[in-house]
Amino acid sequence: MDMDADQEQQERKREILRNARRVVIKIGSAVIAQDGFALNRQAMATLAQEISALFQNPYEIVMVSSGAILAGMERLGLKIRPRTIPHKQAIAAIGQSSLMKAWEGCFREKSRCVAQILLTTDDVNNRRRYLNARNTLLALFRYGVIPIVNENDTVVTNEIKFGDNDRLSGLVAGLIGADLLIILSHVEGLYGYGAAAANDPNDLPGQQSGIFSADPIPFVEKVTDEISGLARGSTSFIGTGGMQTKILTAHEAAKSGIATWIVNGRQPEIVTRILKNPEKHRGTFFFPEKDKLTSRKTWIGYALRPKGKLMVDDGARDKLVLANKSLLASGIVHIEGSFGIGDLVQCVGLDGQEFARGLVNYTCEELQVIKGKKSAQIEGLLGYKYYDEIIHRDDLVIL
Repeated sequence: MDMDADQEQQERKREILRNARRVVIKIGSAVIAQDGFALNRQAMATLAQEISALFQNPYEIVMVSSGAILAGMERLGLKIRPRTIPHKQAIAAIGQSSLMKAWEGCFREKSRCVAQILLTTDDVNNRRRYLNARNTLLALFRYGVIPIVNENDTVVTNEIKFGDNDRLSGLVAGLIGADLLIILSHVEGLYGYGAAAANDPNDLPGQQSGIFSADPIPFVEKVTDEISGLARGSTSFIGTGGMQTKILTAHEAAKSGIATWIVNGRQPEIVTRILKNPEKHRGTFFFPEKDKLTSRKTWIGYALRPKGKLMVDDGARDKLVLANKSLLASGIVHIEGSFGIGDLVQCVGLDGQEFARGLVNYTCEELQVIKGKKSAQIEGLLGYKYYDEIIHRDDLVIL
């Protein structure tokens, strides 16, 4: 890397960290695991001590903590991780209270109060519940309480899961308008190896024989296809998320103007070190995009789950992407899914690649009738017309 470019990136990172006040810290299961089957309470106590010292000095911190299944396995004496959704939910139900009890005890020793927040995708899909969750988290800051967020594993199904807590942490960061997302993982960042890559240096060719020595990529300006290709998406035995989900989370956070730092959470005093002495710590730092999305567009683009898909012609795609126009019925060539007015749909090109998402003004049944037609024909075809636009540009997010 060019020395001047490296110094410029270092200075930009320092400035972001100096100005960061609201921080989300995602703690992976592997960071607080003891032998893979129990909670490492000493590691939890160390993190609690660091976060307690930083909270309101000058930081407002939300923790997104994995480990409920791990704690449940410990309670039941299990040595094999459950595989099916019902068994995972049952183990999580047993372990969630143990996880919170452990965190509560660690923070109580530092005279800090914590609050448990359990979320599902239903909570973020509904705009009113989304805003209510935000208001609750901000109110907890005013009380001097540290929120600890987890997915409500016991009630979700495979279709409505966030996927893992990497994804959840990114949504929480967008929810509260965070400045920085720190992902504490079992690796030090994103690694590259020529055209190949790995999310763990132990996966790299020649690593076992000592031929290859890798350092994590220090900075990512923008998540491109090349960057996305640097992750295989494998997961650890303990956790559920791989590097692919971390990169996706960092990409979505960047769109919201939030920086992301993936670091090795097993190192001592990790949180304090990266916030107070960032030059001395390795990891992969993802810069935020300058033209960040509004809070509402962040919700549309990354919090909602699509219920359908609209394929548009090249002319419509260019108008949406290049000219910031609304989507009209005339540009739609194909419709998939079952959706109603106000639901989120994906916009894909003729090549099938998604390039935007938005809230529709017509149902899927109505669009089957008016697709490919001019706006002036809508009322004659349906007997009524809500809007000229199928998706208004204010309700559209270019990905």
